[in-house]
Amino acid sequence: MHRQIAGKLTGPVTKWIVAVAVLFIAFALAPLNAKLADVQNNEASSWLPESAESTKVLEELSSSNTQDPNDIPTLVVYQRDGGLTDADFAEMDEHATEIGADVDGVTDSNDDGTPDVLSPNVAEQAGLPQKLVSDDGEVAYLYLVLNFGEDGWNAIPDAAEDIRSLAKIDGATVHLAGYGGQAADAAESFEGIDTNLIFATLGVVIIILLFTYRSPILWLLPIICAVVANLIATGVVYLLAKHADLTVNGQSQAILSILVIGAGTDYALLLVARYREELRRHDDRHEAMAFALHRAAPAILASAATVCVGMLCLVFADLNSTAGLGPVIAVGIAATFLVMVTLLPALLVICGRWVFWPKRPTFGTPEPTSSGLWAKVGNAIKPRPRAVWVVTTGLLLVACVGLIRLDTGGLSTEETYTKEFDSIKGQKLLEDHGLQDASNTIQVVADTDQIDAVSQALAGVEGLGAPGTAVPLSDGRSYFEATIAADISSQKAFDIVEASRDAVHDVDGASALVGGGAAFYLDTKIAANRDNLVIIPLVLLVVFIILLLLLRAVLAPVILIATVVLSFGAALGISALLFEFVFGFAGADPGFPLFAFVFLVALGIDYNIFLMTRVREETAAHGTRKGSLIALSSTGGVITSAGLVLAATFLVLGSLPLVFLAELGVAVALGVLLDTMIVRSVLVTAINLDIGGKIWWPSNLDRGENVVAEEPEAEPDTSAKVPAGV
Repeated sequence: MHRQIAGKLTGPVTKWIVAVAVLFIAFALAPLNAKLADVQNNEASSWLPESAESTKVLEELSSSNTQDPNDIPTLVVYQRDGGLTDADFAEMDEHATEIGADVDGVTDSNDDGTPDVLSPNVAEQAGLPQKLVSDDGEVAYLYLVLNFGEDGWNAIPDAAEDIRSLAKIDGATVHLAGYGGQAADAAESFEGIDTNLIFATLGVVIIILLFTYRSPILWLLPIICAVVANLIATGVVYLLAKHADLTVNGQSQAILSILVIGAGTDYALLLVARYREELRRHDDRHEAMAFALHRAAPAILASAATVCVGMLCLVFADLNSTAGLGPVIAVGIAATFLVMVTLLPALLVICGRWVFWPKRPTFGTPEPTSSGLWAKVGNAIKPRPRAVWVVTTGLLLVACVGLIRLDTGGLSTEETYTKEFDSIKGQKLLEDHGLQDASNTIQVVADTDQIDAVSQALAGVEGLGAPGTAVPLSDGRSYFEATIAADISSQKAFDIVEASRDAVHDVDGASALVGGGAAFYLDTKIAANRDNLVIIPLVLLVVFIILLLLLRAVLAPVILIATVVLSFGAALGISALLFEFVFGFAGADPGFPLFAFVFLVALGIDYNIFLMTRVREETAAHGTRKGSLIALSSTGGVITSAGLVLAATFLVLGSLPLVFLAELGVAVALGVLLDTMIVRSVLVTAINLDIGGKIWWPSNLDRGENVVAEEPEAEPDTSAKVPAGV
């Protein structure tokens, strides 16, 4: 940021104008924060591209009014040890009637004015083929379909609560399963995401800031600014979701708040550290902030731009949920950057030096970082930098070996959560007692003249129930369904879907397609694997270009990219071992590597940017080798604190009962710690000391063979003191 612009933002009068303007925007957008959940789209079908086979099936069924995409098949599962009694079945009939009459959203498939809830007795009397009672008589279920239009995600929790309150039998257990039960449990897993998660994150950050600043007051300013940034970011994201069709789900909202608070605190730590440094050099705090902002803003801007552009690469993903996450995070980081270079400097200058109490940075006093921990680390690396970076690289490569244990084949419904939800218990009962989940089917669409041949082609698919009666659609097409004897998101279900697709695709002239719930999950996995191959190289290219422009060199960006990729591999390798042998997770979501990579590369490169921009600044006066030691001692403490903050905030994701977010939090936290403690402080510094001025090739920044030498520190000028009240 230009020195004059920085000065005008934090002048004696303009500081008040800037603070009031930013706070006004935040308060204006604050009411939209609570509405963000209302525009979430958590339906799996909305996440897939139009090219997915399951999406094409859904479009055909929807256009023919044969099936509403907002239908939510739901099961009410009953179980009694020793067998359900006639009285139990009679009560189930009563429950079916009451649920149809009293629960909003139950559909009427017969258009007779009576909502349909199918009970075992009714199915038997009507001679329906659906098997609703297990052979041992211990388990049975009601079948119904809920439909709340596009508001299904928000309405399903209340409907689930109503059903559970009605479906009770003394001595028997009752569970809500099927799509409806899973949707209700998923909604529960994200419950409080806009309050509890943020409060937990802020609590963790406050504790770290108290230890970092050792001030009972200073921590308030970064926290206030982080909250303001989150209010602005969520408000803007809500407007984009409401009026610009931006896809937002519970997952992206969780990551948005975590990242805004974590990244905002990082930016605040960097700016406050530079401001405190300048307060020792300048008598007037306004002038000190002008210089601090002038020096720190470019690094913060480069960091924010790297994250934003890296995240925007996600728009090229096939998965709409992944593509939507990119703009969501980019908006959040952009809002965070603007708040941290406007509101935070204004508040710091308004408060004055007393906000650093009890250790106020006095004008003319020496900079303590010059003899601190990271100065000692630099001096330890200095004698043998090549040996240090070779050994460090070797250890990180060993950690990468753990990648062979990372299974990204996907997770079943049971394996998706870190606790056993009600729908999972119901699903287990159905499987253990030989009942198929009637809500888990394949939906086959084909030309009407070939529909019988398509149905016969499925006869040899193991695990697939008998095809139902074909229903005519429009344009000479028909469809039928067949139940899948497996959990909807399990590999077994995927194998059945793939076998079914192979079978029907072989029927000449049928133009057959296979969709349904398990097919959606399979297509999600296929799209995620494609996104891994496309987005990861794209992010690397974009980050490399940003580093080229920022450092005005070629070799330095190549080295920095290589170190971050090495850190990513080591973090995932160690994480894979933790997932399997410590946490006991069954595997990882197919999209996990992409999410972990994007966050680790975009965030991990931040710390290298903070370090290398300072190295470049000091190189002009001291040469690369001496400048690297000065940069390490000056930025080491703040970058370490920033890494701890970001790692802790991502670990908060583990408080949500979702394996994907727990794994993402652990991997990103571990990767950030590796970046701050080892890669940036040891590996990059050792490479800088070894290569010297050549690291800026082909730039002429440092052509001399600068040798690190011991230089006595100049005595500070303490003749001028801080005026009272400043």
